[in-house]
Amino acid sequence: MKQILILLTAGISISTIATAQTPEDSVKAVINQLFSAMKAADASTLKDAFADSAVLQTIRRRQDGTFFVQNEKVSDFVNQIGMAKKDSLDERITFETVKIDGPLATAWTPYKFYYAGKFSHCGVNSFQLVKINGRWKIQFLIDTRRRQNCE
Repeated sequence: MKQILILLTAGISISTIATAQTPEDSVKAVINQLFSAMKAADASTLKDAFADSAVLQTIRRRQDGTFFVQNEKVSDFVNQIGMAKKDSLDERITFETVKIDGPLATAWTPYKFYYAGKFSHCGVNSFQLVKINGRWKIQFLIDTRRRQNCE
C-alpha cells in the first residue's frame, strides 16, 4: 500500500512537471488567445489580450511601391472582429522567435490569413508584450501583408 501511494505521488509530481508552462509558452498563450478570439469573433476575449495602451500598426504598400505605416485603434479592431461571422477570420501563425527579458517579451510570427475559408494574404506579425499584474498583454503589434511569396 505504501509503494502504491509513493508511485501515485510520484506520478502526480511528474505529471505536474510535464504540464508546467514555460515562460515562452505563457507568451504564446496570449498570442494564441488573440487568434482564437478572432476566429470565434469574440470581442471580449480579444480585448483581454491587449494592454490598455496598446498600439496596432500595419505596414502597407502604396500603388507606387512605397511603404507607409497605418495605425489602428485597438477599440476599432476589437469592434470589427466582434462583428465578423464566426470562423470567417482564420490567421494561421507559426512561432519563429520568442524572447523574454523580465517583464518584456517579443515574438515574431509568420502567418497566412484566410477569409471565409479562402486564402487572402500572408506576412509577419511582430509582437511586443509586457507583463502587467502577473499577466502577459500585447502592448505593440505591427504586421506586414502581401499576396506574393506565401509558400
